[in-house]
Amino acid sequence: MNLCIVIPNYNHTHAIDQVLAQLYGAGYKIVMVDDGSNAEAQRYFDELAPRYPQLTLLRHQVNQGKGGAVQTGLRWAYENGYSHALQVDADGQHCLADIDRLVECSRENPEAIISGRPVYDESVPKHRYLSRYITHVWVWIETLSLSIKDSMCGFRVYPLAPCMALFERCELGKRMDFDIEIMVRMYWRGTPSRFVDTQVIYPEDGVSHFQPLADNIKISWLHTRLFFGMLVRLPKLLWRKLSGQR
Repeated sequence: MNLCIVIPNYNHTHAIDQVLAQLYGAGYKIVMVDDGSNAEAQRYFDELAPRYPQLTLLRHQVNQGKGGAVQTGLRWAYENGYSHALQVDADGQHCLADIDRLVECSRENPEAIISGRPVYDESVPKHRYLSRYITHVWVWIETLSLSIKDSMCGFRVYPLAPCMALFERCELGKRMDFDIEIMVRMYWRGTPSRFVDTQVIYPEDGVSHFQPLADNIKISWLHTRLFFGMLVRLPKLLWRKLSGQR
C-alpha cells in the first residue's frame, strides 16, 4: 500500500496552515489542488509550500469545483505510482487524529473505499444535517442497499485503480455532487465501502463554498440520473442483494 493525501482547496486560507501542520507529522506525501483561487490565496499557498517538504501544489487556472479538484489530485497520485489516496478537506472540519484509523481500515480492506462516518456536535447547521439525511435515503434507493452509511463525507481513502477505471468510463460531477456520485457508481461496479466514525465540526469562522440553490439543483439532477441508472441495473443489483453481497 502506497498512500498520499489529496486536499482540494478553493480560497481556504483560514485553516489550511493548521491542517498541513497536523498532516506533516503523519509522514505522507501531500498533494494540494488549488482550484482557481484568487490572487491573494495563491500567494499565501505559494508562501506555505516551502514550509512543508512533502507538499506538492497543483493549480487549476479556472475554478472547476471540489469534485474537479479531487479528480485532478487522484489522477496525479495514480500517475505518480500511489495505490491509495486519502482525501482531506481544507477547512479544518475533519478530525485528523483519525487518519491512522482510516489508513488501518484501508490496509485491512485495500479494495474498498474507506470513508469517515460523521459524528456531529451542536455546531452542525440543521438544514445541512437534514439535507444529508435526504441524500442518504436516495443513495440507499439507488444502490438497493444500506451498506453506504454516508455518501457526503470528504474524509476518505480511495483505492486508485478502480477510480481510474471509473473515470475512463464516465465523466463524474465536478462540484459538490462528486462525493455522492463516486460512492454510488463505485458500488455499482462492485467496489465495497467501509466506514469509520469520526468527529466533524463546523467552525464558527469556517468558510463554505456550498451554494444552496446551484448545488442542490446539481445534486437533485444527480439523484434523478442515478435513480434511472439503478433501474437499468436493477436485475444485477437485486441478484447482488439476494446473494448476500454488501
